[in-house]
Amino acid sequence: MINIVTGTVGHDSHVIGIKILSRVLREEGFKVTELNALTAPEEFIRAAQETAADAILVSSLYGMAELDLAGFKGKCIEAGLGDVLLYLGGNLAVGKHDFKEDERKFKEMGFDRVYPPNINLKIVLEDLKNDLKKKGKS
Repeated sequence: MINIVTGTVGHDSHVIGIKILSRVLREEGFKVTELNALTAPEEFIRAAQETAADAILVSSLYGMAELDLAGFKGKCIEAGLGDVLLYLGGNLAVGKHDFKEDERKFKEMGFDRVYPPNINLKIVLEDLKNDLKKKGKS
């Protein structure tokens, strides 16, 4: 079974989107560990270790993702989670931003996929299935 950790990072309390995504993932047969709102990055890592997660899906809608997730990939590697898929979505910066620039920045920070707010969840699901398949998991 594929294990996924989901949650909303930092001081963000916006959880509706990640709850909907978690439900969609469960309906598709994934085992989902939901961390909900106001979750420290270290809690994602701890949950991923405890569940032998294949992917961590992070939501951030309050615009502070860059601060909240600085060094996150490195911390995952230190924790033995270097092979875990990292997905991020939401309003990732305060104010108006070019999403392509935000996407580039977060991919440089180690995220495999970066999504804007209002992404069609079918796209996320398809990407996840394809990325897992490339890693030999399905």
